[in-house]
Amino acid sequence: MEYGAILRACRKRAGLTQEELAEELHMGQSDISRYEADKQEPTMSLFKAWTENTQSPEVMAAFLLGFDGITMIQQIMSTFGSTVSMILIGG
Repeated sequence: MEYGAILRACRKRAGLTQEELAEELHMGQSDISRYEADKQEPTMSLFKAWTENTQSPEVMAAFLLGFDGITMIQQIMSTFGSTVSMILIGG
């Protein structure tokens, strides 16, 4: 599984730079870059810390339930789309 895009999306959604997240995770910016570029696979403890520090617990939950990155994005869009439709239609 390629984690880089998911990890990058979590970081960007939290409004953090690679340097800021690296500081939070007690590692170097180059380490963050390697994970986001899929050059290194994160350990489960790092994945957990990353999602905690980016306020993305739903990503960890989806991962533990076996969703891949594309499925996660599809689920988010599906849920978001349903919510918007309910607001617009008034249902």
